[in-house]
Amino acid sequence: MQNTQAIERDVVIIGAGPSGLTAAHELRKAGLSVAVLEARDRVGGRTWSNTIDGAWLEIGGQWVSPDQEALIGLLGELGLDTYSRYREGESVYIAPDGTRTRYTGEMFPVSEVTEKEMNKLIATLDELAAAMDPARPWEHPQARELDTISFHHWLRSQSGDEEACNNIGLFIAGGMLTKPAHAFSALQAVLMAASAGSFSNLVDEDFILDKRVVGGMQGVSLALAAKLGEDVILNSPARTVRWSGNDGDWRVTVEGDNATVTAKRVVMAVPPNLYSRVSFDPPLPRRQHQMHQHQSLGLVIKVHAVYETPFWRGAGLSGTGFSASSLVQEVYDNTNHEDPRGTLVGFVSDEKADYAFSLSAEDRKKEITASLAHFLGDEALEPVVYYESDWGSEEWTRGAYASSYDLGGLHRYGMDQLTPVGPIHWSSSDLAAEGYQHVDGAVRMGQYTAATLVASLKG
Repeated sequence: MQNTQAIERDVVIIGAGPSGLTAAHELRKAGLSVAVLEARDRVGGRTWSNTIDGAWLEIGGQWVSPDQEALIGLLGELGLDTYSRYREGESVYIAPDGTRTRYTGEMFPVSEVTEKEMNKLIATLDELAAAMDPARPWEHPQARELDTISFHHWLRSQSGDEEACNNIGLFIAGGMLTKPAHAFSALQAVLMAASAGSFSNLVDEDFILDKRVVGGMQGVSLALAAKLGEDVILNSPARTVRWSGNDGDWRVTVEGDNATVTAKRVVMAVPPNLYSRVSFDPPLPRRQHQMHQHQSLGLVIKVHAVYETPFWRGAGLSGTGFSASSLVQEVYDNTNHEDPRGTLVGFVSDEKADYAFSLSAEDRKKEITASLAHFLGDEALEPVVYYESDWGSEEWTRGAYASSYDLGGLHRYGMDQLTPVGPIHWSSSDLAAEGYQHVDGAVRMGQYTAATLVASLKG
């Protein structure tokens, strides 16, 4: 039997991603003792940088947008710099019939009729998002109505233009929730928009994908873990949470593979789809069990293709491309800071990812690089390094980018997703209001959870 260390702390945190580590950092600053248990052999959660075949790649979350004040503030505190995503030159749009068009500006080069319909849908979604408090989407004036219709069918109730519906759907379905638009509600789509400030922000790639962190987004977690030192315990999945007591006098014991921690409070800083990996004694309440079964992560392949040079720039292209009908629905210049080589990142989401994974690895690479070449030219067919981030197969994630509710789940359960159960608190980007499913949301949730615990334990 493996020997484990016995530790006593004020708070034990399960998960060493940006949310858990931010919570631990804030708790330590407030004078409370912490221990962080992490199942993986690294920190960072869904942010991870690694060298693959000699190329340094950001395998997980990476972008910073101007509204992400919590993340930007933490980057400043940790002394981490950012740099702008390359965006000079023309973008590429591939129409449903395969026609390839170069363009500039935010609007896709579609027909006048389709453009009018797209603008109408954007305006309607902006209006709906403006009426929503992202911290309380279930209080939206049309919450039940929007939550009981799929985003796919809602779009078509607003417009008869199929190209417009698919293009608008792309930004939230494939681009954000990584689920087919028929698999989540219009209310969940409005929350995605409200969490970013507006739907207009989501369709502006120069806003939502503005900057990257020099050295990679995982640097946030690495810097926080360095400050926490031995209080971060790796390779130690939490297996059981036992708790007893009452308000003001809770006692928690978390049994992990490499440590058993006794504390006053515990923070579950993992996505909701992983809650069931832990046994709770006593069991969680019925409502928690039901709620967690209505939350799931989507599926996306993040494709990294590295070339000797960013050849598309010489052709006057920014590296940005969109197509709701292509295998690769989005592509961007993802060249690293001061790197002479060029890197493209492409995204294959939801049902298109299902198809891609039905192919052999060789055929999948062939079809994906062919899709990249349709956007940016035949030179894209032969990357010197090719890698697919597949978070759906990662043991301690099992999907991307974040959890969302099934049809009807958000207005039914959302109000209780942050409700503590005895000494157990919940903290992850999946549960955020502003910054939902982004690192900024993870940081905000870590700060919120820490503030709640400080008030409870030291108030």
